[in-house]
Amino acid sequence: MALPLEGLSAIVTGAGRGLGRAEALELARLGAAVVVNDYGRPGRDGSGEVSTGPAEEVAASIRAAGGHAVAHIGDVSDHEQARELVTLAVDRFGKLDILVNNAGILRDRMVFSMSEDEWDSVVRVHLKGHFNTIRFASAHWRARAKSGEGGGLVYGRVVNTSSEAFLAGSAGQPNYAAAKGGIVGLTTSTALALAKYGVTANVICPRARTRMTEDVFAGLPGAPDGDSAGLDPLAPEHVAPLVGYLASPAAAQINGQLFVVHGGMVAIVERPRVRAKFDTKQDAFTYDELDGLLTPHYVDRPAGETFAAAEVLGLRHGRGAAEV
Repeated sequence: MALPLEGLSAIVTGAGRGLGRAEALELARLGAAVVVNDYGRPGRDGSGEVSTGPAEEVAASIRAAGGHAVAHIGDVSDHEQARELVTLAVDRFGKLDILVNNAGILRDRMVFSMSEDEWDSVVRVHLKGHFNTIRFASAHWRARAKSGEGGGLVYGRVVNTSSEAFLAGSAGQPNYAAAKGGIVGLTTSTALALAKYGVTANVICPRARTRMTEDVFAGLPGAPDGDSAGLDPLAPEHVAPLVGYLASPAAAQINGQLFVVHGGMVAIVERPRVRAKFDTKQDAFTYDELDGLLTPHYVDRPAGETFAAAEVLGLRHGRGAAEV
């Protein structure tokens, strides 16, 4: 029986550790040939020496299990290195079918203390890194579609990584929350632009215990004591199957969607809806009219009710960050 991703090739960025590693292994288990991308720096803030170790180890694990994998040591926030990553996948496996963007760093600081570099570096790796790989993968798919392959339709899947910090806020991570919100906008725009070529783009907000979230989830229990087969409720392995599914032919009709996923739970998040609407009784609003309409609307509501949707999903935890 054929595996769901047999004959397909994939890129997973930030795949040397944590969530990206689990996703790369899952795609390989489902039959995909995988380019394992990781810059290999040990610090979760992007510090330290570049290392081939993490990406090479994951690629070797895939090959040892009978799969096909190659490591790529590169920084996806660099435009040319992202081009080289996509080129490697096409050259090695003949084409690219699946792109999973996961690479990221953290440089936490309150907004009134954050430096320009702390802002720029996080936005660059998360948001620009997502754009860079999508830029070259989408050009590859568009060129194949325009060549007449498949009657103008190709197989293409993009799975991006956002965060609950975008949904519920994260006081100490304004750079990270902003980048993750931008990734959602990038995803929905990509979904609209590439649908006519047969390509889908979706985004996940995962909650997983990794080196990026070790302090966020430090007080939460892991696998049950004495249960060697038990799985940590926050293990990345709870997230990876959804990525595998979204990358598969079975998800062909799912496009431009946002999912929250962790610990055996998947939630589909709706796009924002209008909560209340006010119309002026004059030619244009005046300050007094707005004060009479809007102030009671908020004063009469319990504090924090604007986050009601996030609370219903149980999304707020710790600093509000769920990370790669």
